[in-house]
Amino acid sequence: MITTDFVPGSPCWLDLGAPDVEVATAFYRAVFGWQAEPHGDHAGGYTLFRHDGKAVGAVGPLTEDGARSAWTIYFNSPDADATVKAVERAGGAVRSAPAGVGADDGRFAQLTDPQGAEFAVWQPARYPGIEAADGPGSLSWTELYTTDSAAAQTFYKTVFGWSTQDMPLPGGGGGTYTLLTPANCGEDRMHGGLMGVPADLLGPGGKPYWHPVFGSKDCDATVGLVSGNGGTLSMGPETAEGVGRLAVCKDPSGAEFVVLTPEAPL
Repeated sequence: MITTDFVPGSPCWLDLGAPDVEVATAFYRAVFGWQAEPHGDHAGGYTLFRHDGKAVGAVGPLTEDGARSAWTIYFNSPDADATVKAVERAGGAVRSAPAGVGADDGRFAQLTDPQGAEFAVWQPARYPGIEAADGPGSLSWTELYTTDSAAAQTFYKTVFGWSTQDMPLPGGGGGTYTLLTPANCGEDRMHGGLMGVPADLLGPGGKPYWHPVFGSKDCDATVGLVSGNGGTLSMGPETAEGVGRLAVCKDPSGAEFVVLTPEAPL
C-alpha cells in the first residue's frame, strides 16, 4: 500500500501536465471532489489538489516542447543528485537537472528510463509530499506499461533498489504482472506494478509510460462522472479477482489514470 511516511523509492508526489490548467482543474474537481488551491502568484500556473483538505497532487501547464498531457509520478529520494547519477549510469536520461522548489520545500528532477517512460524524484525538505494516500480520491497504486519488462525491472532495481514479484495477470488470459516494493520493505509497502505491453498498444509513438491509480468508493459512479465531464473510458469497468472493480480512463486532454474500488476484505 502507498503511505505518507515515505521511504526511499516510494511514490511521494504526482502532478499533471495539462494544456489548459483551468479545464483540467474543473474536470478533476467534478470527478473526485478535489479542492483546487493555486500555488504561488502566477495565474494559470501550478495548482494543488486537495481531498478533504489534504494534498493529493497538483496540476500545472506543460513545460516541455512536444509534451503530451500526462500524470508524472515522483519517487522519494534522500539525494536527488545521487539518484540522477544512478539513472544515467543505468542508461536513463535526465530531462531536468535537480532544482529547488520554494524557499526550502525540497528538490526535484525529471527523468526518463531507458525504454522512454518518464518519472521524477523528490528530495524532501520542508515538504514531504502527498498528505493522503490509499483511499477514495487519492493515489492508491502506481503502474508502468513498458515495452521491455525485464529491462525495466533491472533499471528500477538499480536506481531505487526495488524488490519485484511476478504474478499471473488476473482473468486467466496469460501474461505476467510484476509487483514493486521499496527496498528493505515488506509486502505491506508494495506500491505498484509493471507490465510488458507491445508498442502498438501503447498509443501514439508506442512510448512506455507510468500512470496513477486513484481510489474510489464506487468505480462505476466515478466512471459516470468521467464520461459526464468530458473524459473517456479506455477499459472497463470490470472486476479483477483479488484486486477489485477498476476502469482505465482519460481526462479531456488525454492524460490516463485508473479508478479502483478495492475488493472488500474477506
